[in-house]
Amino acid sequence: MVWKPTGPVEAAVPANPLGTYLRDRRTRLDPAAFGLVGGRRRTPGLRREEVASRANISPTWYTWLEQGRGGAPSADVLDRIAKGLMLTEPEREHLYMLGLGRPPETRYQPAEGVTPRLQRVLDGMPFSPAIIKTALWDVVAWNRAAAALLTDYAKLPRERRNILRMMFGDHRVRDRQQDWEGVARFVVGAFRADVARAGASGRAEVSSLVEELCRTSADFAALWQDHAVAAHSEGVKRIRHPDAGPVALEFSTFAVEGRPDLGMIVYNPASPADAERIRTLVEAKRD
Repeated sequence: MVWKPTGPVEAAVPANPLGTYLRDRRTRLDPAAFGLVGGRRRTPGLRREEVASRANISPTWYTWLEQGRGGAPSADVLDRIAKGLMLTEPEREHLYMLGLGRPPETRYQPAEGVTPRLQRVLDGMPFSPAIIKTALWDVVAWNRAAAALLTDYAKLPRERRNILRMMFGDHRVRDRQQDWEGVARFVVGAFRADVARAGASGRAEVSSLVEELCRTSADFAALWQDHAVAAHSEGVKRIRHPDAGPVALEFSTFAVEGRPDLGMIVYNPASPADAERIRTLVEAKRD
């Protein structure tokens, strides 16, 4: 049986998608939740002038947006409307796509941890070290394999779980790298790209970390002055583990949906021999 539309096909694709979306979000709001009580309302939700007042824009301009008149709105206007309509972050992004054809600029969100579901993703890779890091390269989550092969982050105070601090301030981490200079250059370049992508370049946390590292490490200061930028989507990492010996790892980096400040790095053993070394190390730590 072939499905046939019962109404005009054009209704499924509105001629003014921005106005249609605004009107839909507006009519779903409860006036009582905003202290707007009294008087009969012919339609559900907030009135146009009430949304305009909450967004601090002209009622005429807001009406034009719903009617598809007046041209494209500015990012500032869209942000005001998103706040006035109490849109979620995905809804705000959709508003931008409809109004400007692009997502909004990234808002940096300092991370305190990860959801239990994301932690279970890490734990589901028992012999592939995996971590979740912030744009400032603070490790906020890890699995058992990462603790066994890379660093037991649980034994470190939170401020010391920073990959840059460990790379440039812990001789044990430095000695484990088979190509420390290459790894260090790569990490600094990727860090520079990450803070920019997450919208954190001008934040005090970044400036404080960079100043600290420049003060305590001449190597970091020199690399930072190079202004190099690196992408860290995938590559190979080689380490010298005091118990497992030399281990080669292929790493891949993944974005965390809805959190541009977070990235997941998964290290897979590069060979069966590397896999066996990691397995032996993880099982020994478990005992």
